[in-house]
Amino acid sequence: MRASWDLVIEKILTHPDKSELVTLFQLLLTEEERGAIAGRLKVFQLLLAGELSQRQIAAEYQISIATITRCSNYLKHMTDAERAAIANLIVTEPTDIR
Repeated sequence: MRASWDLVIEKILTHPDKSELVTLFQLLLTEEERGAIAGRLKVFQLLLAGELSQRQIAAEYQISIATITRCSNYLKHMTDAERAAIANLIVTEPTDIR
């Protein structure tokens, strides 16, 4: 049986309780994987804000240049509409960026 990403998304969406989601993510992801996801989200937020260079992001947030470059390249291949949709999805408050 092949694992289904849709099942993961469904499980996440059916748990409105934050503590249940924390437990679910602790079960599914290692601490390192959770940190990597959080770091990647931060990189996308910062790149979309456009206030810091890639080197500044790496230095200030201790995130590898390789991760930042991957995120940057992904954004570069998106249309303006796709970037706007992503920004709406991951940046809900100005404080999310810093």
